[in-house]
Amino acid sequence: MDQTMPPGYPELSLLIDGRFIAGGGRPEQDVLDPATGKAFARLTHATREDLDAALAAADRAFQEWRRSSPVERARVLRKAADLIRERAPEIARGIVLDMGKPYAEALAEVNGGAEHADWHAEECRRIYGRVIPPRVDGVRQLVMREPIGVCAAFTPWNFPFNQAIRKVVAALGAGCTLVLKGPEDAPSAVVALGRIFVDAGLPAGCLNLVWGVPAEVSDYLIRSPIVRKVSFTGSVPVGKQLAALAGSLMKRCTMELGGHSPAIVFDDADVDRAAEMLAGLKYRNAGQVCVSPSRMYVHEKAYDRFVSTFTEAVGRLKVGNGLDKETRMGPLAHERRVPTMQAFVEDADRRGAKVLVGGSTLGDAGNFFAPTVVTDVPDDARLMTQEPFGPIAPIVRFSEFDEVVRRANSLPYGLASYAFTRSTRNATAISNAIEAGMVNINHFGIALAETPFGGIKDSGYGSEGGAETFDGYLVTKFVTQLN
Repeated sequence: MDQTMPPGYPELSLLIDGRFIAGGGRPEQDVLDPATGKAFARLTHATREDLDAALAAADRAFQEWRRSSPVERARVLRKAADLIRERAPEIARGIVLDMGKPYAEALAEVNGGAEHADWHAEECRRIYGRVIPPRVDGVRQLVMREPIGVCAAFTPWNFPFNQAIRKVVAALGAGCTLVLKGPEDAPSAVVALGRIFVDAGLPAGCLNLVWGVPAEVSDYLIRSPIVRKVSFTGSVPVGKQLAALAGSLMKRCTMELGGHSPAIVFDDADVDRAAEMLAGLKYRNAGQVCVSPSRMYVHEKAYDRFVSTFTEAVGRLKVGNGLDKETRMGPLAHERRVPTMQAFVEDADRRGAKVLVGGSTLGDAGNFFAPTVVTDVPDDARLMTQEPFGPIAPIVRFSEFDEVVRRANSLPYGLASYAFTRSTRNATAISNAIEAGMVNINHFGIALAETPFGGIKDSGYGSEGGAETFDGYLVTKFVTQLN
């Protein structure tokens, strides 16, 4: 392996009780550039002793941080937001090297994280209780909201900065402390986030970063009696396993799991605008987005025009290294995902679907798969029943409202959804009928700091962002006192 790290790439480490730790004979793993397949950095894994130290530090820090003023918490979060914006270019470049997305997308991800820090800085000052009028004279009744305790958080590789900061600012703003395990294959953004909070003046132990074999680390942290709350973003199968373990120990969870988002285009929609917008959303981050529009249902009267405009938009996408300014879609983050994409296409082909664009790998190096459009896909094809999490767009026809609702709701997923129509009646009807935690009508309007982000059904429970953001990190205490 080339031991020389690219310029600006951070030194990777653990963060335990305010100290950055690397090496020391601990296990390590390579970090790979998905555009080249080459290793360029080494990541230290936590030992069992490191995990115990991180838990103890979080527990000790919680005793003080829980009593800190919301004004002080807000000050730290606002300072972190300022540092995020200041360091955004170098953090974004690290994200590109780790997992391949175009630089502009990575930069937008980091700057969006600053908004989450700013918003939580303000909202944490508004965690209120209430007074309940008593039935008996001389009784005082109070409802208090208190931080739940030490949190264990697990975040994914596809949005390594955004997904981590959502959990960090919610936990810290509520008065909790946490041990965070980020994605081992895209670690630089999480390490940068740790340095930002240290530099922002966060007390030692409030935020701890650990790395390791995911199943081993998650099991150990969740089983610890120190941990009171679990927050996970990732796949449905892993989320169910972690939720089952946490549930057996009566620990509260926030689960943001996978989706397979239907995008419904009615015949009265602005078809060209819908096609252009959905193409941009579908191939963002090479389709590796949990809320990506991944099943396109287009009314039969609008179908031909939609397919024509959509494929033209796909044809303009430049695929390449995310550091190239002209690149609009980078490689898949992992080599293993390339044959998975091919298997999706082959399954659709066997079932009579038509591959209009793409359908194969690109180049001789890296994890590149062509932006792909598949039409006439039967509803039982893998593309229509399993989340592809890649740059493949299936487009199918529908004719009736009830029919498309039934097909859209037929899967166990319920994260995001999309609909395009000029009719207020259609918009209201589909927003009421669709089974999803988030519904976008005629635009993409989710994942903002001030709006709740979360799903239903197999896509999880609990929300991040919005006024609901602290609910998972607070417990309710009722106090009744006779004077």
